[in-house]
Amino acid sequence: MVPVSFAHQEMLLVDGRALYWPREQALLVADLHLEKASWYAGHGQMLPPYDSRETLERLADAVKQTGARRVITLGDNFHDGEGTSRLDPFAAGMLEGLTRALDWVWITGNHDEHMHRSFGGELADEVEISGIVLRHIAKAGEIRPELSGHFHPKVRVKVRDRHISRVCGVLSRNANSGDRMILPAFGALTGGMDAGAPEIRAALSPASSIDAVLAAKGRLVQLPLWREAA
Repeated sequence: MVPVSFAHQEMLLVDGRALYWPREQALLVADLHLEKASWYAGHGQMLPPYDSRETLERLADAVKQTGARRVITLGDNFHDGEGTSRLDPFAAGMLEGLTRALDWVWITGNHDEHMHRSFGGELADEVEISGIVLRHIAKAGEIRPELSGHFHPKVRVKVRDRHISRVCGVLSRNANSGDRMILPAFGALTGGMDAGAPEIRAALSPASSIDAVLAAKGRLVQLPLWREAA
């Protein structure tokens, strides 16, 4: 876990994919996309049907690592509205165990705005905690501190003369408004968008600076993506 300063709060980036908020004892994750493989299988593209188990095991590990009492998801929890009915019994049992043990809030996204089952958690379009707005898609023009998901940001980094793609968060700062951050996609079977894409920059406007943030060798790395012209 590496510390991230956000909206005058000390938070922790967990395994490069989740954000832990110690003051609220809350683990924040975005874009689980549970049952994505089964959705593809239903449309003729066969993928190994284990993505939900892997994602939930990863989530359980993050809860254990942080000691979180709350989990708040930031949308696109399932890959589609029918995904809740396709979970195999083992994965469904894992999820039910997690939601029973924790204070759980599902913020819904564009893929799952009509979730048919919450597994014991609470459903919400968005929530605000201690002045920080939690929603699925960053809202252009938002001046309050905001945490969101949706874009699955990735950045290319050079490691030993090779360029590799890494999941990352995208953090925007603005002296006249609150910090805003797009979290990495947490799910095991999620693609990605270039962190410097115009769509991400537009969603985070207004901003003075936008950086990719990721963990490397136990420390936080911030890679400049955009700076406001002087």
